[in-house]
Amino acid sequence: MPPLILDALPPKTTRGTIVRLLIQVGGLEKDRIGAIRLEGRRALVEVPERYLAKLVRALDGTSLDNRHIRASSEGTPAERTSGDEDHFERLLRLSDIEAREEARQTLEAARKAALAGRGSTETSLAQLAIRDAYAGLGGRVLVVFGPTKPDTLLPWHRLTVGTPVLLSEEGVRKEEGVRGIVARRAAREIEVALPFAPDSDAAAPTWRLDLSTDELGRQRQRAALERARSARGERLAELREVLIGGRNPELVREPTVLPADDSLNASQRDAVELALNSRDVSVIHGPPGTGKTTTVAALIRACVARDETVLACAPSNMGVDNLLEKLLAQGIRAIRLGHPARVLPVLREHTLDLLVEAHPDVKLARKLAREANALFDKSRRYTRSKPAPGAKQEMRAEAKAMQEDARRIEAQVVGQLLDGAQVLCATLNSLDSSLIGQRQFDLAVIDEACQSTEPACWIPLLRCQRLVLAGDHCQLPPVILSREAEREGLGISLLERMVSLFGSAITRRLETQYRMHEAIMRFSSRAFYDDALAAHASVAAHRLCDLPEVKEDELTSEPLTFIDTAGAGYDEEQEEDGESRLNRQEAELAWRKAEQLLAAGIDPADLAIIAPYAAQVRLLRDLRTDEAVEIDSVDGFQGREKEAIIISLVRSNPTGEIGFLGDVRRMNVALTRARRKLIVIGDSATIGGHEFYRELLDYFETAGAYRSVWEEAS
Repeated sequence: MPPLILDALPPKTTRGTIVRLLIQVGGLEKDRIGAIRLEGRRALVEVPERYLAKLVRALDGTSLDNRHIRASSEGTPAERTSGDEDHFERLLRLSDIEAREEARQTLEAARKAALAGRGSTETSLAQLAIRDAYAGLGGRVLVVFGPTKPDTLLPWHRLTVGTPVLLSEEGVRKEEGVRGIVARRAAREIEVALPFAPDSDAAAPTWRLDLSTDELGRQRQRAALERARSARGERLAELREVLIGGRNPELVREPTVLPADDSLNASQRDAVELALNSRDVSVIHGPPGTGKTTTVAALIRACVARDETVLACAPSNMGVDNLLEKLLAQGIRAIRLGHPARVLPVLREHTLDLLVEAHPDVKLARKLAREANALFDKSRRYTRSKPAPGAKQEMRAEAKAMQEDARRIEAQVVGQLLDGAQVLCATLNSLDSSLIGQRQFDLAVIDEACQSTEPACWIPLLRCQRLVLAGDHCQLPPVILSREAEREGLGISLLERMVSLFGSAITRRLETQYRMHEAIMRFSSRAFYDDALAAHASVAAHRLCDLPEVKEDELTSEPLTFIDTAGAGYDEEQEEDGESRLNRQEAELAWRKAEQLLAAGIDPADLAIIAPYAAQVRLLRDLRTDEAVEIDSVDGFQGREKEAIIISLVRSNPTGEIGFLGDVRRMNVALTRARRKLIVIGDSATIGGHEFYRELLDYFETAGAYRSVWEEAS
């Protein structure tokens, strides 16, 4: 009898947990549950065969301890392949649900802000004035906005570089606005790339920026899913069969062994070699600080050395830029696709737009275009009483021919540049067929793959012979707004699904980390990575007081501190016009600890305060005593680091409600951002009811890092 197979189970899952899952979610009676065999994060459960299909449908993608599990039953490859259309139809349906929820939440946020008399929200900025405007790249205009009151900080918001926005004049319907892209953000201003300079009839107009949906990206995702679903008799169809579990991934017959390279450690070399020798798909699992992007760059360098073409992608502009920077440092000819405003200034000269503009042939094309426009203008002004027969038509025909020549020259230049590149770098959603045509690549690499939904990953899959996914499924998954889409599995990344399907056959984990003091690293290593991580000797014992100008005291010499606020009346509050939470006393305490660190000599730029709730982030910004100290959400800090991090957990209530702190992957991110000093502030009575936080509290206590808030006051 084929067993029910449950994959991607949370660590320490017990047989009792599985029994409850089968009864409560699967609807199975207890006496129908047979033997349960646990194999790491997989369980094989004996159940009557007639219930298998129903259980797979009910359990696949369901959430257990805030992790999505996979359910399947053993069958022949042909039987598993029969579900390919269902898989793609499901992704299409869930993507539509998510798009509708995104639109609903955007409108709801604007409505609440209007009712509260507060124009700005997490996704919008109101009451802005134009500070400056100047010519940008590709004929675009860069406009700098700031608060109407000079020298005022902008409210906290989530409009990051590369975010699509809609600019509108206050009091004018947003439908009449102009679409643009955030090019730069600072504490007091935000710069937006627009197709033209905004204009107004008002004497002193005020403006607003609202988050705009990426409709073009969604269209490309949908087209990619439909193309993959219908593929027959081509490489895409073969890859699809592997990625939906229809057949097992294969290795090449003659494996490549990397030459000696001191820049890679043993686990990094192992990961690169597996990726080089995989015929279909492989995974580089990069826990915090383990040099994942460095490893990906080494893989790409090895592929380029074999004369392979590479498409390097990530879901975010910052992720693509980080990878591009490493590739350029190695002398690789890489071109960055996408809007130049979304690219770091130091890398813009490597964007296709700027390379095209700088090409001498394009300067000729621009001259032809100007002459064509002049001819068109001349033909419109031609007013001789008796013009020569066909004179206007000849002018227009000549102008049209000049325009066509200009377009042909520009297209040739684009083709030459793309053909000369060893690597093309782009965000997943910015891959544009009209620009890169039908080009195919030997390898597609997706960095930060766990932060992308699966539909976006199919865009580069249309163009590659094999795929490498790099990321960490033990950190935050892609952001899903719709609870329905989340519940049905849209938040399960392609990387996580591949690890669940094929495990160590295609996956290599990086195990030496170069960021954290050993004591900061150890808890996450035990909780998420089978206690396999090792701190490199260069960081294993480094402390704040080892930095220049930082004096040695108890706070700077010890790597860990937990401050327990239980019983102190540090009660959480719900934001008046939203669902977010804040904790005033905890925010004040966080700033007191920050001021102590600053007084000890730490550079403000080396310190950050992070919190899981947007309302707490806004409150911390309002209380800010030093503008150089960075304040952000946990989600916004993924992939980044500071010498010292203070975490405000916020939740403090008599019922032990912890909200999305229950997604422990968020805490894995938070706990692994600090290099030398980690301070956590929280209420043990509230969080201690959850097994993960109970173990975290035990860890701090065993390390001698536990402090009561009463000790802080004394």
